Amino acid sequence: MSDASGDGLRFREGSELLGRAVEALQKSPRSTGDLAREVFGLRSAPEELAEQMVHQLLGGDRRVDRDDSGVWRLSGAGDDGPGGALHELDFAVVDVETTGTSPGEGARMTEIAVMQVSAGNLVDEFSTLLNPGRPIPPWISRLTGITDQMVADAPDFGEVEPRVRSMLEGRVFVAHNVGFDWRFVTEEMRRASSLLPVGPRLCTLRLARRALPGLDRRGLDALAEHYDVQVEDRHRAAGDARATVTILNRLLEEADRKGVSRWKEMSRWLGGEHPPFE
Repeated sequence: MSDASGDGLRFREGSELLGRAVEALQKSPRSTGDLAREVFGLRSAPEELAEQMVHQLLGGDRRVDRDDSGVWRLSGAGDDGPGGALHELDFAVVDVETTGTSPGEGARMTEIAVMQVSAGNLVDEFSTLLNPGRPIPPWISRLTGITDQMVADAPDFGEVEPRVRSMLEGRVFVAHNVGFDWRFVTEEMRRASSLLPVGPRLCTLRLARRALPGLDRRGLDALAEHYDVQVEDRHRAAGDARATVTILNRLLEEADRKGVSRWKEMSRWLGGEHPPFE
């Protein structure tokens, strides 16, 4: 088991069932019965058995909370989040391209990019095409420009998993619409090594909604236009991730001008006590 030091992302042993439970909770909070049905496939099990199985799977996981009404939800980092000023934190800005919209429905990644940002500066980057092990739908190829021929000789995720993990460890996981990228990275990590990422996440889409209330649209294209950011290779992982780095820095400046300069302050500002901000 790997465990990064500091306040950023770390990795813990996972399982297919745990990954399935986390993916369900990333979509929305669930009752014990709902989790038993979704994760274990239990349709008519006694309530006591469902309770026992879900507690055994999730009861010791610091990423997950269960409230007094019996509803399970993700708690985020499982601690108070990173310390220090936001602009001084270490971030890993991630973008993925995929064969579809949900790893739970069999979609796989075709490309990943990770940009390491420290104190606002891009300090390292990694990007690669990935062989998804299945055909890329034509509409995806039209959107991204990534074809079956381009990924035929690309590595599968398992071959680059150690490099991706080293780029993420100890950093805040950032993406535009972070839930999408997080779900795919989590599932590919589980598939490749049984290690699941645990730790703080930040969504630049949600941050933009709070920091720029007067902006009509807050997609990546709209924010790039607003901040006059040139996006090279739109809908490719490296191009989108580099643009997100610049947008992240500008949004953190917006937050700072509004008196939001630390993680706890941002968590409250975005309307919740716990990361992730999705």
